[in-house]
Amino acid sequence: MQSFRYRRSSFRSGVIAPFGLLALVLTAAGCRSESSPQPQNVSPDTWATVDGHSITRDDVEKAFRRTQEGAATMSAEEAMTVKLSILNEMILQEILLAKAQQLKLEVPPAEVDSAFNERKQNLTDEQFQEELKKRNITAEDMKEGLRRELVTQKVLEQEVTSKVNVSEEEVTSFFNKNRAQFTIAEESYRLAQIVVSPDRAPQPTNRTGNDATNAQEAAFKVRMIMERLKAGTPFREVAMDYSEDPETAARGGDLGLVPLSALKKAPEPLRNAVIGKQPGTANVAQSNGIYTIVAVIGHEQPGERDLSTPGVRDVITQTLKGRKEQLLRTAYLSAAPRGSRRWPRRARRVVDAQGKVS
Repeated sequence: MQSFRYRRSSFRSGVIAPFGLLALVLTAAGCRSESSPQPQNVSPDTWATVDGHSITRDDVEKAFRRTQEGAATMSAEEAMTVKLSILNEMILQEILLAKAQQLKLEVPPAEVDSAFNERKQNLTDEQFQEELKKRNITAEDMKEGLRRELVTQKVLEQEVTSKVNVSEEEVTSFFNKNRAQFTIAEESYRLAQIVVSPDRAPQPTNRTGNDATNAQEAAFKVRMIMERLKAGTPFREVAMDYSEDPETAARGGDLGLVPLSALKKAPEPLRNAVIGKQPGTANVAQSNGIYTIVAVIGHEQPGERDLSTPGVRDVITQTLKGRKEQLLRTAYLSAAPRGSRRWPRRARRVVDAQGKVS
């Protein structure tokens, strides 16, 4: 397993942040309409426009502040790297929100309220108000961010997920070609991982090219990833977008079945992140600034299995569906910006200035 070889020393277990950072990152309530999307006709404080909708410096700054812990200190270059990443997220969200209007997709207030209550369920009212105050937002800001997030999810569900089908013939063919995978010699865990390192990789390892280059960026990235997972984004999608492990990122972080004997030889934090954990959970292990987010997909006992064994058909179906959905989603998101007029002006200025921040 790459994550076990990737480690340089012992780990300590990370703690999943209890607050909905993703909703805060994507809250862009200040977006305004411009009479023209052309870059020469907009304010210097407009960092991007998408079909006439502006994303301003203030929008990005607010989102940036909402995701930072009070003790975090970044250089100007580090902060701008994070802000441009946030800007890219906001551009993509604007494109999907425009598509939602075309499809007449909306989210009922009751659904927003339900998501809001789910995000704050592990916090007391006092703790929740402290989090809002610390991040300089209101409950309504958070609800608006959730609404936008839920709308974009509906677009992808309608345009991508609902169009993916797996036939019985495909399931049978996969089983016959991979029969050995379904004979388990000892107790094993089916795992997936996302690796985040503070060191720059020689070349991009994920489909977004996102690569943390220092300890603060790595910590920020892990918080963002955990909130994406908490918000319901499939682990496979997040791994392909953000994992820095060259061996597993392209396949959605999949590690397959890992025998219990191998897990017992792994560093203690990795063992603690897996052994005894219920399928469907994700935990963080960290050492020397390098993080591994480990997802427990399944827990298997020894024995031979066939298509009549409970769970086998479901595992194959989900694997094949994930592959198809990944391809369609990638194609859909790649095609969407081509139909939209978008001007990432702030990023262009950074490029023109050869990386200088002003």
